[in-house]
Amino acid sequence: MVSRRALRAHLVAARLAGSVATSREESLRSYRLFAARDPRALIGIDPQGAWEARDLIELMAEKCGVSADPGCTTGHDVIDPHRTLAALDAFAERLAAAARRRVPVLLGTGHPHRLLGFYAALADALSTAGCTVLTPATGRSVDITTRFGLRTHILDYVGGVALVREPGATVPARATGAHTHSPLPVRTALAAAAEAGGPLPGLVIGDHGWVCGAGQLGFEAIGLADTDDPALFVGEAEGVVSVVVPLDDAVRSVYYRPLTRYVLNRACLSQ
Repeated sequence: MVSRRALRAHLVAARLAGSVATSREESLRSYRLFAARDPRALIGIDPQGAWEARDLIELMAEKCGVSADPGCTTGHDVIDPHRTLAALDAFAERLAAAARRRVPVLLGTGHPHRLLGFYAALADALSTAGCTVLTPATGRSVDITTRFGLRTHILDYVGGVALVREPGATVPARATGAHTHSPLPVRTALAAAAEAGGPLPGLVIGDHGWVCGAGQLGFEAIGLADTDDPALFVGEAEGVVSVVVPLDDAVRSVYYRPLTRYVLNRACLSQ
């Protein structure tokens, strides 16, 4: 079992929390885009509040521990590891509740190169506990706007976790897909599940558009988010998203393994 003290030390050493790689400049740019209602920053959330850039700085200071000073415009962002630990506990509670009720679950990631292993372990544990791990719309095309223009991707699942790939890619099952913030993949998956007559997920787990898109449609959603992803934290503040864990979402995949063990232990889902 991973203790809280040991996990806190790991979070800081691996730069999952503490001083993280995400720059203050990146985060502030995302806050400005969100305030301007740019879809690239909203990633599926339809905010009810005004949420100006200053409001977002205050929210992110509360949720993540970043500097609340608007005059702080350079350097690395900071995530309070105590906030990360508290959110991981809440995340584990939601997993435990889903397992007790044996609800269908849907997992998806826009960070497959980093987070696929974390989510796949959750999918395996929830399946063992009796939850149906959903894989709707496998092979379905999803048109996503990128900085290179509109690109068609294919929805796929690895280890029970949804991701998108570029079409025509012939890769082994262990390979990962494309990075995306888009809510379109989860909307496609949920629409396919509904068209097939269900079941629909009782819990959606993931990041980026997977959490925001599902939460905005009324599904319980929990996930991970970095300091430059204000949409998830706005969703949590407005009651659209249930739990968001603040951490760097782009470190080496092996660094998430202690979090996996901690969460599964807390949820009584360790195998």
